[in-house]
Amino acid sequence: MMDTLTGALGLSMYDAAFWMPLVMAALFFATVVAGVVLDGFDIGVGCLLPFAPSGARARMLALLSPWRDANEFWLVLGFGLLAAAFPHAWGPIMGALYLPLSLLAIGILLRSASFELRLRAPREWQPYWTRAFALGSWLTAVAHGLILARVLTGYETGAVYVGLGLFFALCAVAGYSLLGASWLAMRQTGPLRLRAAMWARRTVRWVAGAVVAASLILVLANTGVFLKWGRVPDLWLVAVIWGGLLVCFITLEMSLQRMMYQTPRMGSLPFILVLLIYVMVLAGLAYSFFPYLVLDDVTIWDAAASISSLQLVLSATLVALPVAILFNVWVYWGMFGLSRPLEPPRFSG
Repeated sequence: MMDTLTGALGLSMYDAAFWMPLVMAALFFATVVAGVVLDGFDIGVGCLLPFAPSGARARMLALLSPWRDANEFWLVLGFGLLAAAFPHAWGPIMGALYLPLSLLAIGILLRSASFELRLRAPREWQPYWTRAFALGSWLTAVAHGLILARVLTGYETGAVYVGLGLFFALCAVAGYSLLGASWLAMRQTGPLRLRAAMWARRTVRWVAGAVVAASLILVLANTGVFLKWGRVPDLWLVAVIWGGLLVCFITLEMSLQRMMYQTPRMGSLPFILVLLIYVMVLAGLAYSFFPYLVLDDVTIWDAAASISSLQLVLSATLVALPVAILFNVWVYWGMFGLSRPLEPPRFSG
């Protein structure tokens, strides 16, 4: 594939004009994966708040507190990287995604403001800010689903595409809810763990349906994607991805069912399986779209900034990336494993 690309572009594989956009595209993909996974369980817990008993909502929000600020980092980084490294794709993408991006901005603003204001509000006002946080989470998830539908369908318009957008919006809510529920099941014990396992079982098949639907839309609606996945050298990759997804979904169902009826030895297994599913799906989408940012229209080389601008962005990235990685490993290390509420100190009389 690389030989074909270099021949079509008239560039050498070692030319900075060829490999620097590839590096920036890889960094952008890593940012998208981090945003979906790390901000995803945060969004998912917010989507589940309306279905939780009032006594459990405060605990669910308290579990999110250590990572709320860090989770918002990935969205800002992703948009900043897209604007700085691929400015020529900004117009086509932003113009086609005006409505879902507006919903996304409203949802993020509502989530951030309501979470902070709830911590500072009088007790009688806190339930209202909790509902606002849940509403913001739903808007954020719905916006992500609409963005995915628009990207998959090549930004087409019409009644059928509106229906697909609504379907993927519901699937996005279910997908983030699955991520949040599996994370809660890993972090908690007792009634909240049982509820989280029940929520996860109710959403996992929506996620499976969305994966199948997205694959069919890409393959049947785009000849290039169909030919890419149908080539003999790539059939093994198709088999590995679909086989891995099938094993993960079956194991996830079994582990959630076991969690509802007995204490599991590995409470983190459902969360790890959901992470594997999402990483495989995102990798499949990235491979399907490569080398395009806008399918069949704008490649990463068409959208890339000048070499001098890419050098500046890459230099800043190489300086900041090790610090960001170390900081985020340190911050997110505690998101795995069982969480226990702090006990109040005992004062001697």
